[in-house]
Amino acid sequence: MQTVLHAAAMFPASIPSPDWSGFDIPLPWGSLRIHAYALCILAGIVVGLWLTSVRWTKRGTPEGSLWDIAIWAIPFGIVGGRLYHVFSSPDAYFGPGFDGTGDLSLIPQIQRGGLGIWGAVLLGAVGAWIGCRRAGVKLTAFLDAAAPGLLLAQALGRWGNYFNQELFGGPTTLPWGLQIDADNPNFPAGMPADTLFHPTFLYESLWNIAGVLILLALDRKFNFRRGRLFWLYAMYYTLGRVWIEAMRIDDAEQISLFGITTRLNVWTSIVVFLAALIVFIVLGLRKRDEPDTPYLAGHVPAGKDGDSANEGGDGAVNDGGTDPADREASELAAVPANGKSIRHSDKSVSDSGSRDNLPDNQSGPGHTSAPTEAVTEPAVDTRPGQGLPAAGNSDHQDSGSAPGTDRTK
Repeated sequence: MQTVLHAAAMFPASIPSPDWSGFDIPLPWGSLRIHAYALCILAGIVVGLWLTSVRWTKRGTPEGSLWDIAIWAIPFGIVGGRLYHVFSSPDAYFGPGFDGTGDLSLIPQIQRGGLGIWGAVLLGAVGAWIGCRRAGVKLTAFLDAAAPGLLLAQALGRWGNYFNQELFGGPTTLPWGLQIDADNPNFPAGMPADTLFHPTFLYESLWNIAGVLILLALDRKFNFRRGRLFWLYAMYYTLGRVWIEAMRIDDAEQISLFGITTRLNVWTSIVVFLAALIVFIVLGLRKRDEPDTPYLAGHVPAGKDGDSANEGGDGAVNDGGTDPADREASELAAVPANGKSIRHSDKSVSDSGSRDNLPDNQSGPGHTSAPTEAVTEPAVDTRPGQGLPAAGNSDHQDSGSAPGTDRTK
């Protein structure tokens, strides 16, 4: 027991505040500041794209199509995330009550922090739709493939809040309480310098990582399609965001509904959760009338009529049955000539041999024909006594035999 207590005492009783927030790159005209917040966002994008790429490739999608979509989705998502943050926390940009005392020049300064996930997802989906249309694939297929990767990207991106010492929760005495520098602009006024706060960035990061594992396990078992996995992601994330957001004490837009006043992001999470739940149920009740495929109509490559062959989906698969035209040709070949039976043979008859059995206007002395492609026809039974001429007799044709049928395609 003493050993355990001694080991526990070696660990810090709180999460220390970061002593590093980025680095500078010297340039001829000055320096370029690389913020830790931006590196966390970038790391999230990289790992999110990696997981999405693995899942996207398994669906048999066009090579390189992921990057055609990402080049639209990522910039749109960043812009949308920034716009939502400005809308949900307007005081710093427009002043309290939009009195004009804010600083509009802060809006494009993303390196200072402030990206709203709802704006990022909404506008990012618009960019993804543009990329999907250009690549000839369905947006719903891409969203299903990207849902776990999106949650993983959020898990890493949240660590940017730690390096910026922002978006933390209320005071706590828990051993994992977060230290915030007392001289940091985000430190709440009037509180003791040694106050610890709930590390909401860590709560959300762990919640998201658990969600990635849950989504992957559920998708493996149920093979969600038509956007259902994405809506499941939306339900899971908003479920955690409600209680995590309620713990934060940073400035945010307050909304009063049903006699309850709380943060805008809390109400947004509740609305998104309910909407995602309804859509998820409705999509589950709809019957699938055709095989699921990630391709848009008119863009399906030859031999790819669905994704069930690639991932074991429950869509219908081409059974490889006989083509109707082939069946018709086979039935015509089986019609007996002159009421006599015809024995089929597996051997092919060359064009030169079959020309002897053609009608008089196509065969006989003086008839010249250009070489044609070899065709395969049932061989004629030449056994004696059947009333049919032997193959190769071009000078006589039985008047009772039916004219040959042209099956050249």
